[in-house]
Amino acid sequence: MLPLSLNIALMLTGYLLVMGYLGLGLWLLRRQPPGTPERRLARQLAPAAGRRGWPGLVRQVLGTAVGGYLLLMAVVVGYYHGVARVGGRFLMSAFTGSALMAGVALPVFFAASWLVERRRGRRGSR
Repeated sequence: MLPLSLNIALMLTGYLLVMGYLGLGLWLLRRQPPGTPERRLARQLAPAAGRRGWPGLVRQVLGTAVGGYLLLMAVVVGYYHGVARVGGRFLMSAFTGSALMAGVALPVFFAASWLVERRRGRRGSR
């Protein structure tokens, strides 16, 4: 078991590396002129480039929720089965508890996403 200070230092280092990498990517993307292929690709991959209206919003919210749940389960299984060597009932409880958490949070996430899109729509029509 590692000391607490080393755990915190490792976690902060990983966080700063990931956030620095993402920030550098955004900075490089914004520095390019609007007509370059990379900017066009970024515009096509943006969430607003998908379907409009309710089908697009439902698809985006469900895709985000399912992707987040699967990522969480990959981390839980990877850590608790691979590192901590805990399995069986604990992993089953992690799967069902996380599914319950996602089910409770999904309506709130959907309502918040709808409010943001509605606000963007009103601002764009002005």
